[in-house]
Amino acid sequence: MQSIHHNEDLNENCDYGSAYFRFIYALKAPETKRQYPKRLEVFLDYLKLEGNSIEEKANRFYEFALGNQKAFQNRLLNYIEFHKKRAKSGEISESTVPNYYKPIKLFCDMNDVIINWKIVTRGIPKGRHASEDRIPTIDEIKKLLQYPDVRIIPIVLTMISSGIRVGAWDYLRWKHIIPIKYDNDDGSIIAAKIIVYAGEFDQHYSFITKEAYDSLKNWMDYRESYGEKITGESWLMRNLWKTTNMKYGSKNGLAQHPKRLKSSGVKSLVGKALFQQNVRPVLDKGKKRHDFKGLHGFRKYFKTHCEQKMKPANVELLLNHDLGVSQSYYKPYEKDILEDYLKAVDLLTVNSDDITLKKQLQKVEEENKNSEYIIKGKLQEKDEQIKSLTEQFSSMKNMLEILVKGVSETNEQHQVNSVTRSLFSSGIIKET
Repeated sequence: MQSIHHNEDLNENCDYGSAYFRFIYALKAPETKRQYPKRLEVFLDYLKLEGNSIEEKANRFYEFALGNQKAFQNRLLNYIEFHKKRAKSGEISESTVPNYYKPIKLFCDMNDVIINWKIVTRGIPKGRHASEDRIPTIDEIKKLLQYPDVRIIPIVLTMISSGIRVGAWDYLRWKHIIPIKYDNDDGSIIAAKIIVYAGEFDQHYSFITKEAYDSLKNWMDYRESYGEKITGESWLMRNLWKTTNMKYGSKNGLAQHPKRLKSSGVKSLVGKALFQQNVRPVLDKGKKRHDFKGLHGFRKYFKTHCEQKMKPANVELLLNHDLGVSQSYYKPYEKDILEDYLKAVDLLTVNSDDITLKKQLQKVEEENKNSEYIIKGKLQEKDEQIKSLTEQFSSMKNMLEILVKGVSETNEQHQVNSVTRSLFSSGIIKET
């Protein structure tokens, strides 16, 4: 798999005035830079042009196309017909046929080779707009993550939670992963921002889950524990190294001398893991395609799950898809897209059982706190009622004591008056 870095090397080695250089010069997107030279070379080999390099073959093709445009057009029609037969037999899909024609047209456009393209395109099938594949299931992803290569977890979790293309790995450094924290004293990480294709024309950003960020952080810490000096410039993915103390005659494979793992290496690693984990085994006889695409299936996984919770336009922006006319007017703030993204985090998290359990525990704790508040409130109400009743009882007791005392004094006075009257009536006491 070629990357932009490979094409930069081609630019340095080829003649800047050559037809092939003008073709390379027109390539912008990383995926286009990877695919177009390879597909152009397929056509050049079909023409059986001589040359030790693709540049030599391309320059011979340029001379042939200029010298006999009619013959070139006929050979191109035969080439398209060849791929149409492949599509009819099920070897490729109809929607793939135009991909073999586009690099040739670009080469001609960049080199002023003029033919009637309406004649060529008239017979090219359009194919279906959507393929019939599916996205990988969560169980398939969990099975894939069990592959015994420490890099597979951060690669897969990053891709399914950000939707990046495989070509992005050719650019990703540690400084392009920016953790995002809660805006409070706790400071815990909730997600991370990822800068995709940094420094390129189509640079954009997406987000990854906390789970993916933690896996990347663990991977970088693991590398550092073996002596690699980790900085912001460190490549996010690198080669593996020898973990024994044996002495080697070269620096290859040592932790202290990392080599970037290119997108081609990432594709090879994931493909091997899919096969060995029996997630995508060998196809049955007569079957041409797997149920889901490999690395591109992760991108579809991201889109499918995000659109269950997020605004479709925000999902397209994170995927770096063209919104058409809407893109000129729809300009959401990054924080708004992040808030929207956080709604889909649970769906993008593989080990969501842990998150669900944590949320359940938090809910129970909150319910316990609420119950505790209710109980404390009830007890306080009871205490206030008891206090009020105690005060009422004390007041009534005082009133009763006063009443009893008053009645007692009244009874004593009545008794004195009665005795006095008896004494007067008997003559024992005379009035003075």
